[in-house]
Formats: sequence, structure tokens, C-alpha cells
Amino acid sequence: MRAFVRGDLDGFFGLALDNLILLLVLSGLCRYVLGFDDALLVGRILPGAAVSLLVGNLYYAHQARQLARQTGRDDVCALPYGLNAVTVFAFVFLVMLPAKLAAQAAGAADPARIAWQAGLLACFSCGLIELAGSFVVERIRRATPRAALLATLAGLALAFISLGFLFRTYAHPVVGLTTLAVILLGYFGRVRFRGGLPVGLVAVALGTALARGTGLAPAGAAPGAPALHLPVPVLGDLVASFRADFLLSYFAIILPMGLFIVAGSMQNLESAEAAGDRYPARPSLAVNGFGSMAAALFGSCFPTTLYIGHPGWKAMGARAAYSSLSGVFLALLCFTGTLAHVAWFVPIEAGMAILLWIGVVMCAQAFQATPAHHAPAVIIGILPGLATWGSLMAKAGLHAAGLGIAGGAAFSADLVPKFLQSDVHIAGAFALEQGVVFTAMILSAMTVAIIERRFTGAAVWCAIAALLSATGLMHGYQYAFGDTVLALRPAWPYALGYGLMALLFVSARWLTTPDDSVTH
Repeated sequence: MRAFVRGDLDGFFGLALDNLILLLVLSGLCRYVLGFDDALLVGRILPGAAVSLLVGNLYYAHQARQLARQTGRDDVCALPYGLNAVTVFAFVFLVMLPAKLAAQAAGAADPARIAWQAGLLACFSCGLIELAGSFVVERIRRATPRAALLATLAGLALAFISLGFLFRTYAHPVVGLTTLAVILLGYFGRVRFRGGLPVGLVAVALGTALARGTGLAPAGAAPGAPALHLPVPVLGDLVASFRADFLLSYFAIILPMGLFIVAGSMQNLESAEAAGDRYPARPSLAVNGFGSMAAALFGSCFPTTLYIGHPGWKAMGARAAYSSLSGVFLALLCFTGTLAHVAWFVPIEAGMAILLWIGVVMCAQAFQATPAHHAPAVIIGILPGLATWGSLMAKAGLHAAGLGIAGGAAFSADLVPKFLQSDVHIAGAFALEQGVVFTAMILSAMTVAIIERRFTGAAVWCAIAALLSATGLMHGYQYAFGDTVLALRPAWPYALGYGLMALLFVSARWLTTPDDSVTH
């Protein structure tokens, strides 16, 4: 494999931009929601996050080169890796903010530091769960149909990548549609720009110029002078975070988040294999876990994960260098304090078409890399991700209307009948949102088993769903002030429903007869 190819530059723009967006989001949340000062955010959290990004991306680039040498191929693409968007929001609003509010109520001298320590515990514990999961994930992969793994990712890719950036594209059509045309022309049209310019570079440069020409960028005043912020271990604060009250209070958040990352990483490995790059599960997940633990050791509260989108980066022509370049670039931004300067000069809108395209490729792969007769299972596996997106949109609308924000009424069960007046069964969307990865994977796997008339296998998947519902890892939710969150308590109606499905499938061999004349 060559050290650097043209497609690595395109891949770099996509992966670096994805992580850059999350770094900016978590910076805003830490500063304005949690009240962290720059000494904590810029001096500890961002350098800690950079350590995990640097170590992980360098490893996955090395792993890709190893696979290329072993197979004699030059088209191997490194696993994409970075910060986990779901845990960023979960740990801010469900771990650190409650810890800060409790510390303030107790009259603590430094509530922000206590909130940060709670985040360190959550991040390190997630890494431990990922590390433990690396020893069993390969067995789970072998027992799960490919359609179930890829459909889950397709639903999440559509919901949290493509649709979000499609909204943003049409909110700023001059920049959005023009850069989208560049991406579609270069990747779907399979053409090259004269002069050998990479497609991603053309899109970002043109998007930046249009954004600045139309007044979309730069936004706000230019940041101040940068300063050096090298990572420093925070072992004392990490040890102090292992408090009994933290463990008891936040276990219900940490456990499902850790399992969510393990399940997502497993699906991403399957996606990479479907695209032609088979990576061993154990070291891939182990390094992912070590990355989260390293982040906490150096002060970050936010775990890392294997990203969805490997087929998209591979289709761009990215190989190994895009991963290492992304890790080095992001680390330099965080270590030198120049993160805000890049965000000020290059707006997100300049590169959002790349991420939209990656979501589309992920969805296409779910159909292309599975047997054609499994297509119904793929569609069923996509639906929970879209339902989760719908739930988030509904809650964003409620916030815009003044509910669940400061000065407004809290979320409660009274919302359900109001939505029903418009024939919107929002309770179902709230339930699907909790444990969405497990729900999508199980429903799709169950459907594959039914298509193949393995009804006992379908019953087993339903039994697993019943067990997860009974333990509270799926569908159980409770109302917070401005959200619906996972409640780690039995969701008995769903457990019963899945149990009845299992009973029906087990009985199918006596209740039904094959009928191949039925059209589909």
C-alpha cells in the first residue's frame, strides 16, 4: 500500500470534519450547559480527547497497512474512528449535569469539578465495557445475520447523518446544493476534476468561498491568540471519581452506553467486511476501549468508537493515511488551542455534503451486501433508527414551543394524549428510541429467520428481545425535565409482547403449512 493516495485527502476531510463538529459541539455543551471554564475545557478535556483520537487513528491506520501486507491488496481502507455523538449528549445531560446540580444543592465548593469527575468515571467505565466486549463480540457476529447488522447502521446513518445534513443543505441552498453537486458528480458520476484536484478538497474550498461570499461565514469575532495545551494525566481526579454514589447514580446510564458502543462497533466491523476489509474483532474493539480509557486518564469525559461509514470512505479511495492524518490534525488543533480558529474560518456547511453522501452509501450497502430476498429484513431494521430520529424531532419541536426548557413546563405523560389528537403515537417513538441498536438488530434478524422459515430461530431472537426489555435495556423510558431517558427497570408490556411473538413462532410448525404461491 502506498503511504498516501489521492483518496486519502477526501477521506481526511470527511473524518476530520465529522470529529471537528463533535469537538465543537462538546465544547459548547461543556462551556454553556455545564459552566466549565477554559482551564478545564481547553486545558484538560480537549487535550484528553485528542490523545484518544491520535492513538486510535494511528493504530487503525497501522492495522490497515498490516491487512494490506497480509492480503497483497492495495485497496484496504482503515476503520474510521472518533468521538461518539450519542455518549457526548448522554454524558452531558444524564451524568455531568445531574452531578453538578446535586453538588450545587449540597453546597459544594466546586460543583464543576465534581461534574467533570463524574464524566471521567463514565468515560473510563465505558472503555472497560468495550474492552470486555472485545472477547465475545466475534461470537455474536457469527450468530447474527449480515442484514441485521447492516440494516441497523443504515437506519442510524440515514437518521443521524443524511437527514440532518440534508436539512442543513436546504437551509443554506447556495452553499449546500453547490457542494452537494460536487460530491455527487465526483463520487456517483465517477469523474475527476482537471488538475487532479480531490473531490473533497474542491467541495470544501468551494463551500468555504461561497459561505464567506454570502455572509454565512465567518460567524462572530475572530478567536484570540492560541496557546499550547499539552495533555497531562489526571490520575488523582480519575481515582477520586470512583465514588460509591457516582457508581450507584450513573450505572443505569454507563452500562447501556457501553453496550451501545460494543454493538455499534460490531456492526461497523461487519460493514467493513462487507466492503471487502475483514478486520479481527478482538484487537479492533480492545483498542477502541483503550482509547476511551486513555481519554479519561488525560481528562476527557467522552468515549470514542468505531464510526459508521467505512464503505463510504473506501468508495472515496481513502486507504490508511486518511486515518492517521485525521488523528494528527485534530490533536494539533486541541494541543495548540487553534480548534476555534479553524471552525471560524471553515464553516461546517463547506463539508457537510461529504457526510450526507457517506450516509447514503451506508444505506445502499445494506441492500447491496445482503441477499436480495433479505431486503424486507433490511427495511425493518432501518425503521427503528428513523423512529428515533422522529422522536428527537418531536422533542426539538416541544423545546421550540417552550416545553422542557428553563421557564417552561416539564415533559410528562400528559404529552401522549395531545400527540394522539393528531394520530401520532409518540409513546411508541419514545419506546423505540431506548435501545434502538438492539431493537433494530433483533427485528431484522428475526425477519431473516422468518424469510428462511427458521421459525425457532425467530423465536430465539424474540426471547432475547423479551429478556432485554425485562432488564430495562430496551423500550423502558421515563420523563426527565426536557427529555425522555432510559429507565433501567422492566418494560413488562414489551417483554410480554415479544414473549407472545416467540410463542407464535415456535407454534408455527404446527399452525402453518408452506405456501410458495404467496407473492411478495
